[in-house]
Amino acid sequence: MKKNLLFLSLIVWCSWASVRADQDQVDRDQAWRNVLYSDHRTPANITRDRYRHPADTIEFFEVKPDMKVVEVWPGGGWYTEILAIYLRDKGELYAAHFAEDSEISYFRSSYNRFFRKASKRIDVYGKVRITELEPPKKLALAPAGTVDRVLTFRNVHNWMKSGHVDLVFKSMFDALKPGGILGVVEHRAANDKPQDPEAKSGYVREDYVIGLAEKAGFKLLATSEINANPKDTKNYPAGVWTLPPTLRLKDKNKDTYLAIGESDRMTLKFVKPLNSNIVDGQNKDVSKNGSEKSQEDG
Repeated sequence: MKKNLLFLSLIVWCSWASVRADQDQVDRDQAWRNVLYSDHRTPANITRDRYRHPADTIEFFEVKPDMKVVEVWPGGGWYTEILAIYLRDKGELYAAHFAEDSEISYFRSSYNRFFRKASKRIDVYGKVRITELEPPKKLALAPAGTVDRVLTFRNVHNWMKSGHVDLVFKSMFDALKPGGILGVVEHRAANDKPQDPEAKSGYVREDYVIGLAEKAGFKLLATSEINANPKDTKNYPAGVWTLPPTLRLKDKNKDTYLAIGESDRMTLKFVKPLNSNIVDGQNKDVSKNGSEKSQEDG
C-alpha cells in the first residue's frame, strides 16, 4: 500500500512539474512578445529579429530585468529598443555611445540621431543613461565596478581598426562588478586564415576575440551558436557590409546576398573573476589570504 501511495505521489509530482514547466514557457514567451512587439519598434527592426535572435541572446548572457546593464556603442539603438523595455521597470541601462563633442563627424551625427530617437519616446527611454566611450580620451562606460552586465554587438572590428581594442576591453572589465558578465556578438572570420589586426573586412576570428578578452582579465564562460549562419562564406568584395542589412554593392548580386542573410556571428560569454578588484586603475587578483597579485592591464 505504501509503495502504491509513493508511486502515485511521484506521478502527481511529475505531472505538476510538467505543467509548471509548460506554464513557465508560456509566461516566458508572452513576456518576450510584449518586449519584441512593443509599439516603439519599427517593422524593419522587427524583421531583423530572425537574424539577431534577441531573446535567446539576452537570455544566454543571463541578463535579468532587475540588473544594471551597459550596452557599448549602441549605434542606431537596435538593441537599445529591446533592452530599454526589458530593464525599464526594475533595472538600469547605460548606453555608452560616441562622444557628443567628437571630432569625428559620423560619431557626432550618430550620437545626435540616437539622442533624438530616445527623446521622442520618454516612456521607453526615459531611464536610459547615456554615457560616452571614445578612446583614448573617454573610457568610463559607467561607475567602476557597479554593473552586472556589459554587452556589445558587432563592435570589436571597429575598435581593432582604430587601434583601441585593448583600451575598450579594459574599460568593459573595469565597469563590471566581480562576477559580472561580458556578452560579445561579432562577425566571425574563418579560424584557418590569419587575422588582419585592423579587421578591415569586418570579420574577426573567434579565438582572437577570446584572446583580447582574456588579456583584459576576463575568463571565457561559454560560447553559443545562436547567431551562426553557415551560408556566410565570408569572402565578399565589400567585406561583411556586402551582406544585409548594409548591402554596400546595392543592386549588384543583391538577391544572392539577401538569400545568404546577415553575417555568421560568434556569441561569447565572459566573466570578470570574483577575486578581481580595481586598485589605482590596475586589475588586481586578490587571493583568499588577502595578498594582491598585479596583472598587466589589457
